[in-house]
Amino acid sequence: MKDILFAIDNGTQSLRALAFDPQGNLLAKHRVPFEPYYSEHPGWAEQDPEVWWDALCTACRTLLENPEVAVDRVAGVSVTTQRGTVVCTDAEGRVLRPAILWLDQRKANDLMPLGGLWGAAFRATRLSPVIEHLRREAESTWISTYQPETWKATDKFLLLSGWLTHRLTGEFVDSAGCQVGYIPFDYKKLSWAAPWEWRWSALNISPSQMPRLVPPGKPLGKITRRAAEETGLPEGLPVIAAAADKACEVIGSGALDPSVGAVSYGTTATINVSTEKYFSPIPLLPPYPSAIPGRYAAEVQVYRGFWMVSWFKEQFGYEERLAAEAAGVEAETLFENMVDEVPPGSMGLMLQPLWTPGLKNPGPEGKGSIIGWGDVHTKAHLYRAILEGLAYALREGAERIQKKSKTPMEKLAVSGGGSQSDHAMQITADVFGLPAVRPHLYETSGLGAAMDLAVGLGIHPDFETAVAAMTRPGAVFTPDEKNHRLYDELYEDVYKKMYKRLKPLYKRIREITGYP
Repeated sequence: MKDILFAIDNGTQSLRALAFDPQGNLLAKHRVPFEPYYSEHPGWAEQDPEVWWDALCTACRTLLENPEVAVDRVAGVSVTTQRGTVVCTDAEGRVLRPAILWLDQRKANDLMPLGGLWGAAFRATRLSPVIEHLRREAESTWISTYQPETWKATDKFLLLSGWLTHRLTGEFVDSAGCQVGYIPFDYKKLSWAAPWEWRWSALNISPSQMPRLVPPGKPLGKITRRAAEETGLPEGLPVIAAAADKACEVIGSGALDPSVGAVSYGTTATINVSTEKYFSPIPLLPPYPSAIPGRYAAEVQVYRGFWMVSWFKEQFGYEERLAAEAAGVEAETLFENMVDEVPPGSMGLMLQPLWTPGLKNPGPEGKGSIIGWGDVHTKAHLYRAILEGLAYALREGAERIQKKSKTPMEKLAVSGGGSQSDHAMQITADVFGLPAVRPHLYETSGLGAAMDLAVGLGIHPDFETAVAAMTRPGAVFTPDEKNHRLYDELYEDVYKKMYKRLKPLYKRIREITGYP
């Protein structure tokens, strides 16, 4: 009986191979960590794609050695990955340059303004600054401008998901659910943009450079003989389309309608809802593809979201790391204890987590800020203020989503690394004033990919059945009304006013220093 669902989850800092049963139980997993990227210049973030492939092969082979994962029971495989990471290959799939990660901050500043009718239309509608910002940010325009020979040789311009799929199947094909990035994708139609649309010329990409797309839950191909030899997966095993990691997290946490806010405390913190209605929570930024065909994941991001916790531990937590090592306990235990030392509201210390600003949320000139310092504050206050600031930012995103969806959120499903912190969960419930539910499994992105696989193979007849069978709530954190009232006042009267008042200073800082 083939009843094991094999999912591969390629994140920013590690790759995991996971084996699930049709009831959503995690039978076994193997994680291979790696350095997220290397940087030859300030702001660059690149990686040799072979690092990811080697990690995939190691993870798969090791997992298949687990007695809980009999290879003859593996029904198929699906892949979910970090978003917006791109790979240039030739016609044979050979990599032409290091992959550029979603964390990369380089910009193509030497571009001629977009011409033709589209350029005139954007100037007439005053959208030129936004379009030119998009072009400066796009990896394709940077490569074509500064490495023209490499771009000339680029037969395929792939997201990481498409590149891994090619290595597994030999086909240049990818899931429509993975298409998130500076690419000519029509987010409403969930397909490549029409050949006459402005996206192609603006991004210097031709349709022939992009892979064929299939919806989530549909076949991408089969494991080739070469991939079977390297991964240990059976030759001919079906590879079924999943979606990007955040989209898989949404269904993996059980969020199927806009009344459930899917919060992800990952490297990028996000709040998402699954919706059949197409709407943009932030003007000019579309909803992303869902892991369910024909649906959308309306999302607001906080770039470098829970990364800020890692940043804090690295910059300010040396003593705690040493103490934890000496005591033989996990360092996270001591950091969690720090939160207990500080009352809700961090004694007036307010943090806006814009360590890496976005295109429109709130804007490219944004910078991180901390206000309210006094001599009573310690690094414990700063740590709690980070957790509170992330929750404030996600609440602001939730309000944008609810305004457009016209559906109030009734609860939160919280996943990602930060969901393992009880304090982060309780602070989230208190800031939002909503129950915060931790799913029964931490590996929600891998579980979402396994759901796509289960539906694609007919193990479950549809996504509603798959979600009902494979997800269930874990711990539930209910809001403390006293804390919620305190947070509500700080949010309404302080947090929501910070950016508008500081924005002119952020712009002036950039003018003076040139950073970022």
